[in-house]
Amino acid sequence: MKLKYKVAIDKGPLITGHKVRGIGVHTRELLLALNEKTKELKNIKIDIVDFEKADLGKYDLVHFPYFYPFFLTIPSKVPRKFIVTIHDLIPLIYPKHYPPGLKGKIRFLDQKIRLKKAAAVITISETSKKDIVRFLGIQKEKIIVTYLAPRKIFKEIKDKVKLFKVRKKYKLPPEFVLYVGDINYNKNVLGLVKACKIAKLPLVICGKQAKDIEDSTSNISSLKGPRDWIRYLFGQPHPEQAHYQILLNEFKKGDKILRLGYVPDNDLVAIYNLAKVYCQPSFYEGFGLPVLEAFASGCPVVAAKTQALVEIAEGAALFADPNDAKDISDKITEVMSDTELRAKMIKEGVKKVKQYSWSKTAKETVGVYFEVLSR
Repeated sequence: MKLKYKVAIDKGPLITGHKVRGIGVHTRELLLALNEKTKELKNIKIDIVDFEKADLGKYDLVHFPYFYPFFLTIPSKVPRKFIVTIHDLIPLIYPKHYPPGLKGKIRFLDQKIRLKKAAAVITISETSKKDIVRFLGIQKEKIIVTYLAPRKIFKEIKDKVKLFKVRKKYKLPPEFVLYVGDINYNKNVLGLVKACKIAKLPLVICGKQAKDIEDSTSNISSLKGPRDWIRYLFGQPHPEQAHYQILLNEFKKGDKILRLGYVPDNDLVAIYNLAKVYCQPSFYEGFGLPVLEAFASGCPVVAAKTQALVEIAEGAALFADPNDAKDISDKITEVMSDTELRAKMIKEGVKKVKQYSWSKTAKETVGVYFEVLSR
């Protein structure tokens, strides 16, 4: 059968620094799931190409898998038909902590104009959909929500020898609270550090950013514009650097904080299994994938009572006020001490996570492709 349509997806997230972060995971898992859907794709050929080098004009549909408000991620000469995935708009929600500068503001206006030409926008939660309507002026009918999912590797581990080896390898304490991910302002890691200090519990953090935080607070090469240099000369750090410095001070003071850095998946799933509770304390999220990874691994979850986290985890997690470290601490302690509640939460988490799968995400994405191509 002759192919009817050719679709291009950018390979950038698979080869840049994004490859170990959410955008890279999303792109890679989506492509793997699409590869398994041969029946649904009988009239579509998907090419994974470098958008900086490829001739996008030869494709019937082009899929940009990420969007930044302050950087030009959509080209000025856009393809005839294209769609864009927007994960979140957190920099627009917290402008004081993610200041764009003059160039960023100009690029933002340009990005909004270019985005208006998109045939459709894919996002990862109803929360992000509302933000896209609010900040970017895109009609809600044009935005399709396709949820993310944990990878198959995340599951409960019964092999006690394997768990023992991982505990020994990373020198993990008998009981600990786990956090996985970046340490940007919206993640509220500082609130979690304070909560664990109140609860007198060890905190284990997995993620490259927390391990390399010293570089974020002292590297002069990170100064990008005149305003940054003026701040530097007058001893007034960039808001993001100031945030990292406060966090670093807390990390150095805390003798019960273990920063493991980047952890391979095989070890990470074991660490989820070993943790007594996983905590996602974020002020704001576009989704919150580690919450689902914890559910799949049989680890109970305490999450901040914020829109996206409630959206994906309601009924299976305990929710706390992200602005109240004592409330976060109380919820963590409750899960740690109440064995009946803990068992119930693990059961509900395993049940909840079955609602999410990459196969479903791929099917819904293909649906967007066909809907746009058939216009």
